[in-house]
Amino acid sequence: MAKTILTVDDSRTIREMLKAALMDAGMEVVQAEDGVHGLEVLETCEPDVIITDINMPRMDGFGFIEAVRGSGRHRAIPILVLTTESVDDKKDRARRAGASGWIIKPFDPVKLVTAINRVAA
Repeated sequence: MAKTILTVDDSRTIREMLKAALMDAGMEVVQAEDGVHGLEVLETCEPDVIITDINMPRMDGFGFIEAVRGSGRHRAIPILVLTTESVDDKKDRARRAGASGWIIKPFDPVKLVTAINRVAA
């Protein structure tokens, strides 16, 4: 059974790059444009892994992660942060919010798929 991945990123280019890389790896992809949209999408699907950006309008990645971790239904879904940010305090904040891992953009598709398989196992 193919893994379903929810990608949350305000950049259409990044969403399309993620979609191509993940579909090439045999995964199904559901997309959202920011944290608010990501929470709306979660009402209609059960992803195996969530990949989120940090810097987004309406609701940033930190708020999104906290909201997902605060919901009973989606609390256990692994969340990978995919961002241009590499500052340790932001990584720590994401971990405290409930992120499962951190990947720096631009991403290597092979390493991304490996990370997904590691956290979804």
